[in-house]
Amino acid sequence: MTDDLLRRVTGPSDLHQFSELELTLLADEIRALILGCVSEVGGHLAASLGAVELTVALHSVLHSPRDKIIWDVGHQCYAHKIVTGRRDCFAGIRQYGGISGFPCRAESEHDIVGTGHASTSIGYGLGLAEAARLAGEQEGTVVCVIGDGALTGGVAFEALNNIGQMRTPVVVVLNDNQMSIRPNIGALQLYLNRLRLDPALTRLREDIERGVARIPAIGERAYALGKDFKESMKALIIPGMLFEELGFAYLGVVDGHDIRALREAIRQAVDTPRPVLVHVKTVKGKGYEPAEECPDKFHGTGPFHLSNGDSKTAAKGTSYTDAFGDALVRLAERDERVVAITAAMTQGTGLDRFEERFPDRLYDVGIAEEHAVVFAAGLALGGLRPVVAVYSTFLQRAFDMLVQDVGLQKLPVVFAVDRAGLVGDDGPTHHGAFDLSYLRLIPNMTVMAPSSQVELQHMLCTALSLDGPAAIRYPRGMAAVSAPPAELETFELGRGRVLEEGHDVAFIGIGTGVRIAVEAAQKARARGLRPTVVDARFVKPLDTALLDRLASTHERLVTVEENVLAGGFGSAVLECVAGRGVEVIRFGLPDAFVPHGDRERLLADVGLTPDAVAATVCSRPVGLAHAR
Repeated sequence: MTDDLLRRVTGPSDLHQFSELELTLLADEIRALILGCVSEVGGHLAASLGAVELTVALHSVLHSPRDKIIWDVGHQCYAHKIVTGRRDCFAGIRQYGGISGFPCRAESEHDIVGTGHASTSIGYGLGLAEAARLAGEQEGTVVCVIGDGALTGGVAFEALNNIGQMRTPVVVVLNDNQMSIRPNIGALQLYLNRLRLDPALTRLREDIERGVARIPAIGERAYALGKDFKESMKALIIPGMLFEELGFAYLGVVDGHDIRALREAIRQAVDTPRPVLVHVKTVKGKGYEPAEECPDKFHGTGPFHLSNGDSKTAAKGTSYTDAFGDALVRLAERDERVVAITAAMTQGTGLDRFEERFPDRLYDVGIAEEHAVVFAAGLALGGLRPVVAVYSTFLQRAFDMLVQDVGLQKLPVVFAVDRAGLVGDDGPTHHGAFDLSYLRLIPNMTVMAPSSQVELQHMLCTALSLDGPAAIRYPRGMAAVSAPPAELETFELGRGRVLEEGHDVAFIGIGTGVRIAVEAAQKARARGLRPTVVDARFVKPLDTALLDRLASTHERLVTVEENVLAGGFGSAVLECVAGRGVEVIRFGLPDAFVPHGDRERLLADVGLTPDAVAATVCSRPVGLAHAR
């Protein structure tokens, strides 16, 4: 396919000059560009393919950035990036030094909000609309594009409730593809199914459209008062009532791949002087058969063959996520109290095998991490042993619940914290950079980090044996050949493991930092030092006895962690040995949001490599620590 139309697009205003037929053809060109680039470098494919026509329709009617389009989560923003001046650099999306895979304010004036987590667009939109009102700005529309998966998040409902009360004229476009990563669940999804699928309701809506003007003494005035009144009247009789009761005029269901229908609905929403929700039905993965058939597989994908959708890279061995999932099944087989909870991430967190084996003991609560933690607390109060499997970056959303509902009540909830540390291409919104810091400050919480898949499996067994909350944090991917242990055993609480005894300097690693510590020690040994190497295993409780011994027999302690230095593992060690006269050098992530790119390249940039650690340690001669 040629890209003759796309070459004429240097910015979103160019779309205003195209006919609806040209816009339809332009959507095809954009879809082809997305497929070609993502098949080479990977990315969030299915959601972006499904939102191409919606993006084209929005930008062909609105005037960005005067009109503000806010993309919830941002998985679906690829077409938006292409038509807002980033076509020529799109091939480098999510690559080191390239453009972000999510909306990014530093990239473009058309990226109104930097997003990456779900359910926030409506709240952002209300704030922007109110700021414009208070500033006396008369022009400009705020449009919030949110998926039906993100709409299950409580933050979205809080914003809908607030907008309905204030009656601020914000347009919410509900991009309904029946998916987040997996098919959506919950009462709201059942409600949307009814609106989306019932042909009788569609016919009734059309009958009302034709007949409302003929209602005696009402119809003519309804049309005189405009589309706002007419839409409200229709919603009183047919579904859409939920949104009407929240204060929104409801438009839909609109075919999300029909440019003409989309443009008409958007114009109507913009012209309505009150909050409007436009319900758009789209197909996730639209236009690429493998993605349409398996949208969860192509939610976030690595490079793949366009001909059949098969991955270009095959994992060698198992990942930490696989190891967790296998161990959880084994432990659940011997303890019927074990249940699992996910926030719409069953496959991504390794719970798919658990779901197959124990379908009645797996709970998918949707994109609702706060509820997941409180729900887990309730299960624990009822005598069960819940395991919440969640990405590190998403657990941040439930911090208050970790403190109040789990930690304070000392409930036996286990948190399997996946994708800890740097996650690479997804960048700062998805790096798990803070979990050791925010978890270790919670009273009653046990915090562990494995240095291998086998350690992870034993740590899960340990966590489920405790009478209080525990968290295990581990990295994304890092596939390796690993044989599961014959028996899953518990570790002694708060005890680290000495890998090598030495003198002079002690390298103390936690999690992925253990490998770095081991290799840095080897380099230090080659330069004449006699290092001790420790796998700490526990961040809380610390192995204080071991640290006391190291502080009394070594002049320097070197901590290594893939977590921010502020309040992390190194800080805990420093607090423990304060006043002992031993020097502590900490290596970790900086006080900054690390950009996206290849993980190893990012670690090198922040100085978290064996070479960087060894160079720093060896540049400071041993024998001076007590004299400083």
